[in-house]
Amino acid sequence: MLNTLSGRFLILTTVFVMLAEILIFVPSIARFREDYLADRLQRAQIASLALLADDMLETELEAELLENAGVFNVVLRRDEIRQLMLASPIPQPITGTYDLREAGAMTLIRDAMLRMARPGNEIIRVIGAPVRDAGILIEITMETAPLRAAMIDYGVRILALSAVISVFTALLLFVAVRIVLVKPIKAVVGYMQRYAAAPEDARGIIHPSSSVVELREAEEALMQLQTELTHALKQRERLAQLGGAVAKVSHDLRNILTSAQLFTDRIEMSEDPLVRRLAPKLVNSITRAVSLCEGTLAFGRAEEPSPTFAVVSLHEITADIAESELLAAGSELVGIVNAVPKPMMLRADSEQLFRIVMNLVRNARQAIIATGKPGQITVDAREEEDAWYITVADTGPGLPKRAQDNLFTPFQGGARKGGTGLGLAIAGELARGHGGSVVLKETCPEGTVFEICLPKGDGTI
Repeated sequence: MLNTLSGRFLILTTVFVMLAEILIFVPSIARFREDYLADRLQRAQIASLALLADDMLETELEAELLENAGVFNVVLRRDEIRQLMLASPIPQPITGTYDLREAGAMTLIRDAMLRMARPGNEIIRVIGAPVRDAGILIEITMETAPLRAAMIDYGVRILALSAVISVFTALLLFVAVRIVLVKPIKAVVGYMQRYAAAPEDARGIIHPSSSVVELREAEEALMQLQTELTHALKQRERLAQLGGAVAKVSHDLRNILTSAQLFTDRIEMSEDPLVRRLAPKLVNSITRAVSLCEGTLAFGRAEEPSPTFAVVSLHEITADIAESELLAAGSELVGIVNAVPKPMMLRADSEQLFRIVMNLVRNARQAIIATGKPGQITVDAREEEDAWYITVADTGPGLPKRAQDNLFTPFQGGARKGGTGLGLAIAGELARGHGGSVVLKETCPEGTVFEICLPKGDGTI
């Protein structure tokens, strides 16, 4: 009960209402004391008027009038003359005088609280104004025990009533909170639990129905989250299935390429000069294809393997890429310029660096061929104090808006029809493995420029 929202709201409401009643209780007690003393003054005035009507009251009658008034003596001031109208023996000295004619609210509250705090019986003098202007002032002497007892009795009744009001108010609010807040919140929690049990089932998605603005906003936000998560899970499942299929294809393709490697020795022994010149390229291409298949299988199991750093010649890598891509293009539309300085050496994984640059060059080649117009790809590089920078620039048609918005996102960043967008995703991942990055520097109808950054780190060449 105490751990529920409605239970805590019930307790807090009761406490707050009680605090409000206590704030009302203090001035109420002060007001009760003032009325009590005013009543005693009024009774004393009536008794003194009886004496004025008959100056010869018997002693027994005078004592009865004083007892009914609850006072010991009465002093009435009329026409500047102060008269002791009624008198009886005072059992003990007077301990205080209270003038009700000019007492402010704070004074009345202070005197009332002090009286409640004093348990003994004292004799006090009270001064007030006679009712109906029957004189200038009236003064009485009385004991405090009956006053304090009446104040305590009144206070107990006030507190009891306050407690009843607090509990009743809290119960009403408790019921209202359960209907307005707790029940809708439990419904939202129920939707969340059902969705958590089967997130792929679209029937578990919440349908906003609350009339409370805040709860309605929460339901709408939850519905959007559940919808996006359901779509993401479906996409993940499809990607997992695709990954399994790719792993199987890579496994079989690796076996085929491994068999093809066995025949490359015979090709190298050919007497044809063209075959002898192209045979090493074929061997390298098959070796890289086998390595790629093995890397794909490793990626399916975990992540891209960590790079093995070595000092490599970037010019040789880009020259190999240029020759391979020109052969693959089989067209005079594409020209590849290797502008990398020949002496330039850098620290990287040669195979992974080959794949990074090759993916960018291949994307550029395919984009130029798709236009049917001649174009050129330029690979350049520069060395700075903290990093090596490799740029791949082309004179192609530029990247469309969709491709720019989904760069490096597999299956979404493809710039051409039928493209998968895997090239940039692979290049970006391999560059991050080197501690670097691949960024789009520029794209427009006149061409596109990508830049690869490979930080030097603490390594030396």
